[in-house]
Amino acid sequence: MARLTGDTRRSYGLVVVAALGYTCLLFVWFSLPAYLTRIIEEIGLSGTQAGVLVGAVPLTYIPLALVTGVVIDRAGPGRGLAAGVTVYGVAQIARSFATGFPSLLATTLLIGVGATAITFGLPKLVSELFPPGRTGFPSSIYLIGASAGSASVFAVGRPILGPALGGWRPLFFWSGVVAVGYAVVWTAIVRVSEIDHRSPNDDSDFSIDSIRDDLRLILSHRELQLVVVIGTMYLLVNHGIQGWLQTVLESRGLGTARAGLTTSAFVGAVAAGTLTVPAVADRFAVRRPALIACGGLVSLGGVGIVAGGATPLVYVGVVVTGLGVGGLSPLIRAIPPELDGIGARLTGTAIGFVFAVGEIGGFLGPVVVGTLREATGSFLPGLVTLSAGGLLVVLAGEALRRKVV
Repeated sequence: MARLTGDTRRSYGLVVVAALGYTCLLFVWFSLPAYLTRIIEEIGLSGTQAGVLVGAVPLTYIPLALVTGVVIDRAGPGRGLAAGVTVYGVAQIARSFATGFPSLLATTLLIGVGATAITFGLPKLVSELFPPGRTGFPSSIYLIGASAGSASVFAVGRPILGPALGGWRPLFFWSGVVAVGYAVVWTAIVRVSEIDHRSPNDDSDFSIDSIRDDLRLILSHRELQLVVVIGTMYLLVNHGIQGWLQTVLESRGLGTARAGLTTSAFVGAVAAGTLTVPAVADRFAVRRPALIACGGLVSLGGVGIVAGGATPLVYVGVVVTGLGVGGLSPLIRAIPPELDGIGARLTGTAIGFVFAVGEIGGFLGPVVVGTLREATGSFLPGLVTLSAGGLLVVLAGEALRRKVV
């Protein structure tokens, strides 16, 4: 596939428009956690069922991530993104009509199917539009788009749009309609811009031998395996915090609006970390120390969330944790394209491997918090578990070869 580096402005424009697909996805994805308390009451969910629903989207990555990455590398990011947005948009519309746990779970899993194409299609798009040394800032653009989606659902969707529309079902329905509308527009852009135009020198195909050779290289890559460990802990904490923070804060006596704003502060801190950490790490060539520092921030911030109760300390903990999570997010996506033997050609497959394993943590994060809450009557054991994930990031960061980071 040809690299479109000749027109930088055009390349950035494509990334910005593509990032809106991530914005829509995160709004759709976290509309359920934003309304979790109300849905638990209306549907009659147990703590374990609620945790499974919150972790259902990450769960789909475990069996599908590697497959989706292989398909994206071969079919192209433009078509992949269009298909992904269409799937999660239709699923969100269907979820608005769910009547119980089974239908909620089925439609949420389908949202996860579409989400995999977005997660791997955007890094692939950036790797095709920009050379390896210039992928940091474009990656931050689509990650900021993702943060905007999750922040807006807690700050605007839950306290303003939801009540104005009539509750969680209308919010789900119309956010799904918006996503499908965006998919139509993006499909037209793909056709006009020829994003997926394949060059004669692109030898990636769907043959069994080609796929087997690529998977053998990816699965045996030592440095990539360490990135997988870091990615697993990143997803454990990110999904665990975003999935339950609103509910945790409400259980401590905070009102819906204040809890939503505090949850949005986490997303805002993630955005700040996403913008600043990779830029500093690349500027001073300190990616390994940056990974370690981010792990430390996650662990330290977790202590603040655990001990903060409903005091300002919990807000500080939320922000510190968000900064650490935000810094990890672009780093685990930026490292694979620079590894020997991977490059832009196998970016989708490599990041698919990271998330195929990593989303085990993404699924377990919300489930562990919910299950431990049901078993102990407290959110503290689950929050302590999430905080410990930061320490594992520190250890894996230390193990990464210096030449990689």
